[in-house]
Parts: sequence; C-alpha cells; structure tokens
Amino acid sequence: MTLPLMPKATAVWLIEKTGLTFDQIATFCGMHPLEIQAIADGEVGGGINGYDPVKNNQLTEVEIKRCEANPSARLKLIATPNPVARRAKGARYTPVAKRHDRPDAIAFVLRQFPQLNDTQIVRLLGTTKDTIAKIRNREHWNSPNIKPRDPVILGLCTQTDLNAAVQAANDRLVREGKPLETIHEDLDPNSLFSSHDGTDSNI
Repeated sequence: MTLPLMPKATAVWLIEKTGLTFDQIATFCGMHPLEIQAIADGEVGGGINGYDPVKNNQLTEVEIKRCEANPSARLKLIATPNPVARRAKGARYTPVAKRHDRPDAIAFVLRQFPQLNDTQIVRLLGTTKDTIAKIRNREHWNSPNIKPRDPVILGLCTQTDLNAAVQAANDRLVREGKPLETIHEDLDPNSLFSSHDGTDSNI
C-alpha cells in the first residue's frame, strides 16, 4: 500500500472538504478510524494545515465523488507515471547566504513531516544530526526566533527532493508496519514552534 504525501495533513483536508466516511479517509491515509475521529473532533492535529490531494495530483475530484456516493468504496491514489528522481546520496551543500534560514527549514520539516528520520533531514537540508536534535529539543542557541518555514520556498531543497524523501519515509512506514504516531516519539510537543509565517527570523 502506498500512502499519500503528508498523510495527516491530507486527512485534515479530506475531513474538512469532503463527505467521505472516517473509514474511507483512514484507509487512504494509512491511519486508524479513531485517529480520524480525534482529528475531526479537534482533539489532535489542531496545528496541522490541510494538504489538498487534488491540487497536488494524488486524487481526482471524480474519485472523491465516487467514494462519497458509495461508503464501501475505497479511494485510489493516482499512480505516478514515472518514479520520482532521487538526488545522489550525501549531504546537500547549502550556500552561505542561505544557511541562516536552515533552522527555520528544519523546524518546518520536523513539524510537518515527522516520518522523516534524521538521516533523511541531514541529506535533504545539508545539516547535522546534532543541529536537528537541538532544534527538536529547543536547545538551539536561537530557538526563540526560529519560525517554521518551507525549505522549498527558502530555496534549501527542491519540491522533487522533498517529495521523494517523504515518499521514501511513507514506504518505510508501511514496510515496518508502524503507525504515524510512533515516529519521533521523543519529539517534545512544545518544540513544534506553533507559529508559521513567512517573516525573517534573523537567524
């Protein structure tokens, strides 16, 4: 089973924008129906922005309407015609001018993509595991000023590389039979940097 990119954020969008059942959303996103219920009730996922699977070419409106009309039907992810090109192994080089943006990007990835492991983040953003740990635990020297910002917008990685990393993490999740909530269990909820805007952080 292949999961959509950003399963929880996709679930938030499907709950808010469609008439699909909790079971249908749970199956598509690789989650438990009770997790979907909790998101719908506002008990979890309050800080997660919905991720539109139609706009991002993972579902069609026709497929959603088909399943809305038949509660026993299951959503089918759009097949990717070509494998996502993956960057060569090794940490990414980050230009000096952009390095002050990197803590913001790390905070964004930790919050939005908890299924990514530290090694993937190191390769994606050209950082170190020590830096990731300090940002996760709010031990970074500039933690008060860190604001999660999209690394693609910041120019620290490409959307293709980010999508490939997330897809690889989702595939690993399925192979290991791990539910989403078990990833990064040591992540301090207070370290998720609740604010998210496009302002400079002066890092």
